[in-house]
Amino acid sequence: MSQPPRFRYFVVLAEMRTGSNLLEACLNEFPGLSCMGEAFNPVFLGYPRTETLYGFDRAARDADPLALLAAFGTQPGLAGFRYFHDHDQRVIDPILNDPACAKIVLTRNPLDSYVSLQIARATQQWRLGDVKNRKVEKVVFDPIEFETHVRELQEFQLKVQSALQTSGQTAFYVDYEDIQSLDVLNGLAQWLGLTERIEALPKKLKRQNPEPLEEKLVNPEAIPLGLARLDRFHLSRSPSFEPRQPALIWAYHACRSLPLVYAPLPGCSERAVLSWMARIDGAGPRDLLSDFSAQSWRDWQRSNPQRLSFTVLRHPLARAHEIFVGQVVLGRREHVRGFIERVHGIALPGDTEGLRAMDRESHRSAFLGFLQFVQANLNGQTALPTRPVWASQARLIEGITSQCPLHHLLRIEHLAEDLPRLGRYLGRDLPPFHARAQDHPVALGDIYDAQVEAAGRAAYGRDYHQLGFGDWSAA
Repeated sequence: MSQPPRFRYFVVLAEMRTGSNLLEACLNEFPGLSCMGEAFNPVFLGYPRTETLYGFDRAARDADPLALLAAFGTQPGLAGFRYFHDHDQRVIDPILNDPACAKIVLTRNPLDSYVSLQIARATQQWRLGDVKNRKVEKVVFDPIEFETHVRELQEFQLKVQSALQTSGQTAFYVDYEDIQSLDVLNGLAQWLGLTERIEALPKKLKRQNPEPLEEKLVNPEAIPLGLARLDRFHLSRSPSFEPRQPALIWAYHACRSLPLVYAPLPGCSERAVLSWMARIDGAGPRDLLSDFSAQSWRDWQRSNPQRLSFTVLRHPLARAHEIFVGQVVLGRREHVRGFIERVHGIALPGDTEGLRAMDRESHRSAFLGFLQFVQANLNGQTALPTRPVWASQARLIEGITSQCPLHHLLRIEHLAEDLPRLGRYLGRDLPPFHARAQDHPVALGDIYDAQVEAAGRAAYGRDYHQLGFGDWSAA
C-alpha cells in the first residue's frame, strides 16, 4: 500500500537578495515541482507582469488570500511560492501552522544581502540573464540602515523558528552558497518526496555582483562600525525562564457610568482604587462591574469601543514586602514558608503579634529568604508553580494586554495626580483620589539596606529594567 504524499505544497521562506530567484529556477527544473514566484507580494501577483494565478487576480487574492493559499494544495504535482517577511501577513500563520506545507528556509550572509539590495535599488536590476546587460554601481554602506536590515531578518527568522519548534515541525535549510550544489538540491527534492533528480543547474540566471565586498562600496571602511552596532550573540538580552501568566479577566473592574476599566496586578493594593471608581458611579465598590467571563468581557468591550483601561504599578521591592507579610507570614503560603524556614533556619511567626515581636535582623533575614525564593521560582528552580501574586509585574502585564490592551500604566505613588486626570480622555470631571493609610505591622524601611535592594533586583530584574524602576525609597 503506497504512502500518502508527505506534503501538499511548499513555501520558500526567504528575503530579497538571498538568491530566491535562482533557487526557484532550480526547483522548477524538477518534474513535478512548480514554484510560482512571490504569490503574496502586496505589489504584484507572483511576478511583476502576471495577471492571474490559479484563477485569482490581485483583487481576488487580496480579498481572500487564504483561498489562493488553499489552491496551491490542489495543483498537480507539488506547487509552491516564495514568501518574504513583508508579504501579506494574513497567510504566514496558516503557512507555519500547516504541517502539510513544506518549509524551505533560504538564508544568506546579511551583509552580502544588504549590499546586494542597495545595488539592485540603485541600478533597478533585480535579475540577470545575460552578463552583457549587467549594470555596475558602487553604493554607500549605512550602519544604521544595516542594523535595521539585520533586525528585520532576525525577527522573521525567530518567528519561523518558534512556530516550527512549538508545532514539532522541521524545515529544510538552504544557504545562498548551497544553491550551486547539485547534491543539496537533489537532497531537497528527496526531502520533498520526489524520486526525480537533476544533473545540471539552470543557466537562465547569473550571479549579479561577483566582486569582493569592498569593491561594491563607496565607503567600505564603515563596515566595522555597522558590525559593531550588532549584538550577534544577544549578549544584551537577559534570558527569562519565568512562565507566562494568563489574563485574569475575572479580576477586572469597570465603572457602570463610564467606559473605564481597571486591570489590577496581583500583589498590589487595589482597594483605594476601587473605592475611587465606585465614587464615580455614586455607589460602592461591590457595585462595580467585575467577575467577567470570557464572553461577558468580550460583550463589554464591544459595547464600549471608546474605553480607557489602566493598571497600577508598584515598586517591586515594596510589592514583594507586602506579599511577604500578607501572603507568607500572615497568609497560607505554607510551601513558601517551609522554603524560607528550611533554607534560612528561621521560624516564621503565624500572626500579627508574632510578626511585630520579630527583631530587625530576623525580619530582614526572613524577607531576604523570600526574595531568594522568588528569584529561584521565577527561574524555574523550585518545584512550586509560579503564582500570579508573586510573578513579575512585567509578565502579568503581558497577560493583561492579551485581552485588555492598556492605555495607562500608573505608579501607585502618583495616583492622586494621575487618576483624576483620566477624566480629560473621557470628557468628564473625576473625583479626587485619596490614598489609604497603610497599617503594616512592620515596615520595609526598618530593614532596607543595600543587600535587600540587591536581592530585590535579583528577584525582579525584569520589572526594574522593563518598567523603569530605580532603587526603593521610603519617600
